[in-house]
Amino acid sequence: MTLLSVPDMSCGHCKASVTQALSAIPGTAAIEVDLTTRQVHLTSPAAPETLLAALDEIGFPATVLSAK
Repeated sequence: MTLLSVPDMSCGHCKASVTQALSAIPGTAAIEVDLTTRQVHLTSPAAPETLLAALDEIGFPATVLSAK
């Protein structure tokens, strides 16, 4: 599981955009977006850099808090 911090996420539209961008990465599943903490938990075979690039591409810079 990977935990990302997405500080610019603040509304339902943001949540939908982030979920859609991450869902487009093959093999990504179990995406949980928490607007209160502005964090995303997900399972993905993709490298953390790939996840960050997908979010950066849609205007949501993120950082990896943990990756397993």
